[in-house]
This record gives sequence, structure tokens and C-alpha cells, in this order.
Amino acid sequence: MSAESFRIGFLPLVDAALPILARELGFAAREGVEIELVRDMTWATVRDRLLFGQTDAAHMIAPLAIATALGRDRPPVPMAVPFVLGLNGNAVTFSAALSQELSLGNELGDPSEIGAALRRAVAARPTAAGRLRFGVVHRYSSHNYMLRYWLAGVGIRPDEDVEIVVASPPFAADALAAGELDGICVGEPWNSIAVERGVGRIALATAQIWRRGVEKVLAMRSEIADERRDAVEALVRALHHAAAHFVEPANAGECAHLLARPEYLDASQDAILRAITDRIRVTPGSEPIHYPDFMFQYREAANFPWRSQAAWLYSQMIRWDSGRYSESDAATAAGVFRPDIYRAALTGTTAPLPGASSKLEGGLGEPIGAGSVQGRLMLGSDRFFDGRAFDPDDIESYLADLP
Repeated sequence: MSAESFRIGFLPLVDAALPILARELGFAAREGVEIELVRDMTWATVRDRLLFGQTDAAHMIAPLAIATALGRDRPPVPMAVPFVLGLNGNAVTFSAALSQELSLGNELGDPSEIGAALRRAVAARPTAAGRLRFGVVHRYSSHNYMLRYWLAGVGIRPDEDVEIVVASPPFAADALAAGELDGICVGEPWNSIAVERGVGRIALATAQIWRRGVEKVLAMRSEIADERRDAVEALVRALHHAAAHFVEPANAGECAHLLARPEYLDASQDAILRAITDRIRVTPGSEPIHYPDFMFQYREAANFPWRSQAAWLYSQMIRWDSGRYSESDAATAAGVFRPDIYRAALTGTTAPLPGASSKLEGGLGEPIGAGSVQGRLMLGSDRFFDGRAFDPDDIESYLADLP
């Protein structure tokens, strides 16, 4: 019997690791799946290839899958996310000039303290022409929503007090170097590359803003998920096995070596290895610091597509697009995440399977046991930096309470 084939689009980021490892290390082949990888430089191109049938699935920023299903900026296309490729793994990096102005040290700072210093710097620029400018990878990205959530939480009004523009990850360091941007919120290894080039300083990890923030996902058109259900479940299993391999400390060097290859990230193996092992060099030449769970996969069912995560992303979409809450849109957004496919794919394996498909986001300060239909499931802290929690069943009240 011939293998099921999937063309998967991706951007050169460390969190593209799982489809790359599934292909290179044979996890896909063992599930009867053949993976062909298509490298792009912008998320818009990744999305367009997917929608026009040039790829079958994609490594994609989670909010873009939701925006596509809701018809933001283009006609709606039903989308399915059966697997989360990782949580967090991004950082906020300031230009060398802004870092010096804020007197940042050689450690990751406290989000509230750095926010207060940034607020003073913003207040010192009273005219629109002098506003600080920050780059994010796409309008519909977790990077955009994390940055905005933090800025608003420390008293800085996005789009009024500062400017936020789109910058493709591979060009973010160049934009800092050219003075086009004062800060970026991008995935690794592009923050570390900015540091290595001496044009930036890492101020915060996005895990400090939301400890278990959903990041990249495996996205596909719903028709693919439905018409090729068995093959999609096999692909999910392959990615699950790749994730188990990826988080083993003994495999970090091998994974970094593979990812660094020209056809994948084409980047420093050392910078990739630091990201994989949760070590961050915040200033040029400094010793890397260890920030646990900087990039998070596999453990605590991290790859499970919680519908509450999709609902939080929808809440931020409403918040920053100045839209109105719609019950039907909220249901569409949450429905993009497909825990039913994930469960079906991994039933009978050793993977813990949550019993619920949604949960309170930001409500856990300490590890706790969670209900599961298979295996023993522990969930760790998932706090937001401001202590708020998100109830997916009461989005309107949540939005009304935000600054």
C-alpha cells in the first residue's frame, strides 16, 4: 500500500521542528505517511499556498487559522487544527538604543517593571511622528496579541501611544539594525540572531506574559481533515512521536543539527540549541540564562487543541479589530480547534487525553491533576502576567473588564 502524502508549508522557525523531525527521523514513515516540506518567508504565503491547494497542511500561527475561518481580510474558508505544534517560544526584543534608554540588564526583566520603564519612554515622545514602532509577524498572530495584551496591561495604548507593524521573522533583525523598528515580537531563532548581531536585546519571553500561550498549530482546510480523516490521524500520531523525541534532553543536539540545515532554518545551530533547551542569551556575549518552559511541547498534553485557547484568540481579535462579539463567530473560532481528531488519533496509545475540550485559561498557579479519558494528566501553571483568567463561556464579560 502506498504511503499517504502531505505537503506541509512552514516558516524557518524552531517551532517548525515537529513536521521536520517527523520527516527526517522516520516517525511519519512508520505511520504510513510521507511528508514533503515547503519553506516560505511570510505567513501570508503559507496561508495562500494552503488555501489554493499548493499544500495540504501548514505550520501556522494559530490566530491566522481562526481569522481565515472567520473571513477576516478575505472570504471565509473552513479550517481545522487537529494538533498544536507548541506553546510560547517567542520573545520581545528591543533595539540596542531602546534597551540602553530603558537601562535593561543582563536578565529577563519583570513584565510590569519593564512595562513601567517603557511607559515613561513612550510618554517622553509626545508627538505621533516620534512614536516607538514595534514589529510583529502578522496582524493575526499570537505575537501581535501577546504584545498588545502586555502593552495594554502596563498602561500603554497600542495604535495610539505606539505603532505596531508587520515584519517577517527572517527580516526582523535587519529592521532593528536599520532603525526601522524599536522592538520586535518574533519566534526563535530570530530574537537570538538579533542579539548575536548586536542590534537587539531580549527583554521578555512571551511565556512571561501568558505562561502556556498557544503558538503554532498544524492547520489544514476542513475538507482535508474530513475527506482524509485516517491519514490526518496518522499524521497526528507521527507528530506526537516527534514531540516526544524533541523534548528528550539527550536528543537536543541532534534536533538542533537537523533544524539548522539550509533547507530548514538555515541558522546558527547554537542559537537553535539554546531555544530547545530553554536557555536565552539576552545581551551580546552574555551567559545564557535558563528560563524553564520558554518553548513548550509534549508534556501536559501541550499539543492538545483546547477550544478555550482558540476562544481566547478570538477575544483578542474582537478587542483589537474593534469588532463586536458574535456568538456564532465565537463558535466558529472555537470549532477550528479539533480535539475530536486528536483524541481519535491517539486513543490506545500512551498519550494522556483530556476529558474536556475547553478549560479556564490562566486559572492555574500550581500544577494540578486534570480529568482525562486516557492516562494521567497533570497541568502546570498557565498564568497571565496580570493575574486575569479567561472563561471561554463568558467572553463578553471578559472583554468588558479589560483595559
